[in-house]
Amino acid sequence: MSKDFPITIFHNRACGTSRDALALIRAAGYEPTVVEYLKVGWTRSQLEELLGAMSVRPYDILRQKGTPAAELGLLDPSVDDAAIIDAMVDHPILVNRPIVATPRGTKLARPAEAVLDLLDRRPAAR
Repeated sequence: MSKDFPITIFHNRACGTSRDALALIRAAGYEPTVVEYLKVGWTRSQLEELLGAMSVRPYDILRQKGTPAAELGLLDPSVDDAAIIDAMVDHPILVNRPIVATPRGTKLARPAEAVLDLLDRRPAAR
């Protein structure tokens, strides 16, 4: 990890987009802090901080495919933000990925190339 340009990626190794974003970060010469959120989970304050940094609501980062979002009644955009955050803490898979935080901002890197906007240098051309 570069101390002058710290990068954190909230990563799911089973997700191709997450793996691709991580590869782009490393190809640009960084070694980010990798948080495997499915293993370590989320805290309410952590999610609130990330949401604030991205200027989005919990619904905006809610992963619907391959999650219990529908069974939990979370797909209606009118669901209370607090209820969605509670569900994300209980079911970490509900958070879409990868979320990348750098000194240039925080965003959901979908597609993976969106991570390039958060870096201060680009991967070398191959």
